[in-house]
Amino acid sequence: MDTTSNNRKTTRIRSFKSGRIIYNDRVKTLDCIVKNMSEEGAKLVLSVPESLPDAFSVRFIDGRERTCAVRWRVMNEIGVQYC
Repeated sequence: MDTTSNNRKTTRIRSFKSGRIIYNDRVKTLDCIVKNMSEEGAKLVLSVPESLPDAFSVRFIDGRERTCAVRWRVMNEIGVQYC
């Protein structure tokens, strides 16, 4: 479990699962890796840095889909909060 001290309200659990970012009115998609997740958000890793909007959806490997708002970006990593 990722238990580092930070400003999160809930603990993120490490994962290494496939995901798909869906954006531009659901016209464009981009594969990603979900590195960790919680009830409130997730850390996504892209294979290459990509210019993405500040809000998009993520479809997880189990078929669930969540609308997300970007909270931070560092190189090819993105931290999102579920809306």
